[in-house]
Amino acid sequence: QVQLVESGGGLVQAGGSLRLSCAPSGRTVSTYAMGWFRQAPGKEREFVAAIGWSDTATYYAGSVKGRFTISRDNAKNTVYLQMNSLKPEDTAVYYCAAAQALFVPSRSSAYDYWGQGTRVTVSS
Repeated sequence: QVQLVESGGGLVQAGGSLRLSCAPSGRTVSTYAMGWFRQAPGKEREFVAAIGWSDTATYYAGSVKGRFTISRDNAKNTVYLQMNSLKPEDTAVYYCAAAQALFVPSRSSAYDYWGQGTRVTVSS
């Protein structure tokens, strides 16, 4: 079983930056694809970014491409989401997820494990 714990959320002004971290416990996730999703109030959960187990493959939602960067440090068993140029519409609860996949999935159904989420609020 993999337990994922997100951290780094908070309140930031528009144009600011935050870095989210996802530190799995119970098992290494170095061979898992990892993803970030978010859910804004009253909306469905949506894909944000994903990275393959080898960290050479990444995939982003169009709404965050060029502003967000996903990365991983397998030695530290941690995945990051660097968020720059934040906008009020980025306000959401952000979830980390792990998938036993050789590709980089964007569908939530492809992910096997989920964290509890960390809240990001961007003020205008």
